Amino acid sequence: MSIVKERPLVSAADGGEVGEIVNEFSIQVATVNGSGSQSANNILMRSIFHMGVPVSGKNLFPSNIAGLPTWFTIRASAEGFIGRKKEIDILVAMNRQTVRQDVESVEPGGIVLYEEKLKASQFRDDLIYFPIPFSALAREIVEDTRLRKLVTNMVYVGSLAEVLGIPMAQVYRGIEDWFEKKPKAVRLNVRAAELGSEYVAENFEREDRFRLRQMDKTKGKIIIDGNSASAMGCLFAGISVLTWYPITPSSSMAETLTSYLKRFRIDPETGKATYAVIQAEDELAAIGMTLGAGWAGARAMTTTSGPGISLMAEFAGCGYFAEIPCVIFDVQRVGPSTGLPTRTSQGDIFSLYFLSHGDTRHLVLLPADMTECFDMAWQAFDLAEEFQQPVFVASDLDLGMNNWMADPFEYPQGRLNRGKVLDKEELERIGEFARYRDIDGDGIPCRTLPGTEHPLAAFFTRGSGHDESAAYTESPEAYTRLMDRLSRKHETARTRIPQPVVEFPQGAEIGVIAYGSTHWAIEESLLQLKREYATELGYLRVRALPLTGHVKEFVERYDRVYVVEQNRDGQLAGLIRMEIPENAGRIRKILHYDGLPIDARFVTDQIADAEGLEKE
Repeated sequence: MSIVKERPLVSAADGGEVGEIVNEFSIQVATVNGSGSQSANNILMRSIFHMGVPVSGKNLFPSNIAGLPTWFTIRASAEGFIGRKKEIDILVAMNRQTVRQDVESVEPGGIVLYEEKLKASQFRDDLIYFPIPFSALAREIVEDTRLRKLVTNMVYVGSLAEVLGIPMAQVYRGIEDWFEKKPKAVRLNVRAAELGSEYVAENFEREDRFRLRQMDKTKGKIIIDGNSASAMGCLFAGISVLTWYPITPSSSMAETLTSYLKRFRIDPETGKATYAVIQAEDELAAIGMTLGAGWAGARAMTTTSGPGISLMAEFAGCGYFAEIPCVIFDVQRVGPSTGLPTRTSQGDIFSLYFLSHGDTRHLVLLPADMTECFDMAWQAFDLAEEFQQPVFVASDLDLGMNNWMADPFEYPQGRLNRGKVLDKEELERIGEFARYRDIDGDGIPCRTLPGTEHPLAAFFTRGSGHDESAAYTESPEAYTRLMDRLSRKHETARTRIPQPVVEFPQGAEIGVIAYGSTHWAIEESLLQLKREYATELGYLRVRALPLTGHVKEFVERYDRVYVVEQNRDGQLAGLIRMEIPENAGRIRKILHYDGLPIDARFVTDQIADAEGLEKE
């Protein structure tokens, strides 16, 4: 495949017909941070979604100032794959700084639409090029320089719609949805999209290399990011206190939740808020406030990322030892230290599970999709109050800030699970109360809430040594009893946390374990391995910590089990080896830690090479 050199009319140089690829490709838009391209990219993605084609969007942006390179990748997949695809099929090149590397990243035979002043066709001769004067076209309808910069983005949306066969009616719909209640913005952006479409139609031959055609696979679906889904889950959990400190990539969760609270948590009679949102001076203060609110009986939470988790260590241990419920969302990013703040990772698993000094083990929920971001948000509050301790929800930047297709959420039904809370009537009935006494063998004591009007209700909450009645003690025997009870409570939690999802396909001889957003690369990789190598693999997806007995059963079933995760040290693999040391030799690691979301081809190639597989 080659090109007709730099001129408007572009086709296959050899005159041969280009094979059609329908509804199964990736688009990358290369721009600069602060150019206003996010609106255009989201409209483009939603236009494809409205055609009934499954779609997802990933934003790769810099962590510092405007003007640096940013990329937005849209994947259309008739088969419904929504994980990252490493290969780029179609490029919209708008950034002079990166145009060469952007063009070089495109798969042979791919399409490049570019601002014609960039002269992108000089770098390769195996691509199909569309040089388009995006800026000049925008100048026809906008005089203001700043506004023209924004409108230019919509010109490339219209151009790409014409190239790929997206009906302009769907583009109009996307613009109207995005600029709701802004009729002037709608008219301006519609005209910009029309200019781009008209220019391509008038100056280029139709190019059928990649096409989008109407499907019906998005009916009833939604597009949402994980931070918004989690915020919605918190709302349905009955949250009343949010304390937080801004940090990428978790800030948008707190901001979105705040907007939900302002809308839905206003007393209709008084007009006053029934919630509290506090932006603390740092993460240490944020978790301290959250624990104080949890102790007082509120459903309280905080949001952060890895650096904030590091600061929260001492308070997390206090919550574990004094047995105070709260929920902490960790939207993971690349570390250590400041690391890569706008890149994704699964590098906090050890930190979350063991956070604090001494013998501390926490409950950690591991959502993999938008439904689980929603469900595990409200489940975390139930678990925190049931087990009377901090509960972590470990999302990541890929889940939290990127766009994912999902089914509408099923709202939780029934009463909130407040756990073993004794009120005045219950205290009167039983006639006694010891805050840290295990009365039924599950390791979970009863608690009372401040303000309970009964002489038995009071107790002193302390993070130092205490006995069953909450009295201060340094007794070795009392401390041992306390730590053993906390261990029993942890064992009880293994049966109450979200259980793993397990697949045992017939004939599988090796297994794969993964968790969180890695799931989507695994799902696609399993199909690649079956199609290309006729190889079936068992698959277990861990959904929470501590690990359950399902993991031991799964590992014992296969001679080799590949644990796939997005960190350098294989943290989940390490936990599995610690839990079942007798089977440690069966565990293999597949590790992806460059900050980009893991892709299926990486997993497939790693397993195929390790197993010595040959293609059918």
